[in-house]
Amino acid sequence: MAEQDVPFRDKKIETASREELEKVQLAGLKKQVENGLKTPFYRDRLIKAGITSPDAITKVSDIRLLPFTTKNDLREAYPFGLLAVPKEEVVRIHASSGTTGTPTVIYLTQNDLNLASDTMARSLTAAGGTRSDIIQNMMTYGLFTGGLCFHYGAELMGAMVIPTSAGNTIRQLKFMKDFGTTIIHATPSYLLHLHAAIESAGYSFEDLKLRKAITGAEPHSEELRCKIQDKLGIEVYNCYGMSEMNGPGLAFECIYRAGMHVWEDRYIMEIVNPETLEPVPDGETGELILTILCRDAMPLIRYRTRDLTRIIPGTCECGRTHRRIARFTGRTDDMLIINGVNVFPSQIEEVLLRTHGVGASYFITVEKKGVLDKMTVQVEITPEMFADDARVIHALKDRLCQEMAALITIRPTIIIKQPGSIPISEGKAKRVEDLRNLP
Repeated sequence: MAEQDVPFRDKKIETASREELEKVQLAGLKKQVENGLKTPFYRDRLIKAGITSPDAITKVSDIRLLPFTTKNDLREAYPFGLLAVPKEEVVRIHASSGTTGTPTVIYLTQNDLNLASDTMARSLTAAGGTRSDIIQNMMTYGLFTGGLCFHYGAELMGAMVIPTSAGNTIRQLKFMKDFGTTIIHATPSYLLHLHAAIESAGYSFEDLKLRKAITGAEPHSEELRCKIQDKLGIEVYNCYGMSEMNGPGLAFECIYRAGMHVWEDRYIMEIVNPETLEPVPDGETGELILTILCRDAMPLIRYRTRDLTRIIPGTCECGRTHRRIARFTGRTDDMLIINGVNVFPSQIEEVLLRTHGVGASYFITVEKKGVLDKMTVQVEITPEMFADDARVIHALKDRLCQEMAALITIRPTIIIKQPGSIPISEGKAKRVEDLRNLP
């Protein structure tokens, strides 16, 4: 592909020198320290670290003077401990689930939203999106950033956006055909489901104008990407984001699809050894640490994503100077990603422990059923409950299913087990078995 064919939204910043990028990063980092000192949460931590003014930061590498932040910190700061502006300036919040019922909440001013939309528009442009595209967003709308933040970015790019949200595959297909959808945004597992649905619904691939898919929210292999491309006859682009960092525009593949560019004028990324928290060399796998530079309402400094990846050395053919990260190889915690939803075993445990008649032993199994993930929870009940009427046990099963679905948004299959039937592990209890095998 010729150089002039490489699409840019802001070529000047996207091809800026490392020196220019670091000037932008330093200014942004000082601003985030200033914002942090305005919050109840960061004020104490920064002062304890000897940072009483943004002037203490004189170069980007001084970020190592600042404390790390974890998801648990966000829960402890709930609801307003990380707010750096008056509530009146906040125009939207987003939230994601954590290991307890307390969500992690993100606050945004209008300017924050504008920058988040611009970052997303930049990402879509890098992937070859244009204002001539018709983009169908099949991600859930609401507190999850994958819906609204993607949507606003696509609109800012100038594309026509169809906010179909998740599910209702028959409607998805009708809109794709009737309106000539050219780009879709969905999880990889749903894309495989969509392929099967197209065939079973009697549609012809020639009826569709689809040319690209943007996929994220769940880890997937290069082999799975190739399988989706072969089945749908389109290009599939990988992206990475999280609610804590304004959503899916954080890192994106360009048209060369040789790793995901992290927009370094708006984020500082570090890769560290998850045990020592010391930096690792480029090319070596470690935990991704992120600091957001493009948000006023809520600073987030050195956030431990728990995601394992590496920086891809060298430059990209597209000419962008923003460094790239590779596909993620795992996590440093026990979080599961099921059909794009973050699920912690401790969330399941929380429901079980507060329910009368449920024993202490449980076991979670995650497996593929067709192209979708399915979660099964085996749970022991107490001897008294086991001896009770079958209708009581059935009601307990329904209650557990409903309460788990309310907390994690996924409806699991519940299997009731008699007391003592779940094997007890020696040493650390094994609570989860993930039987999914990525192609």
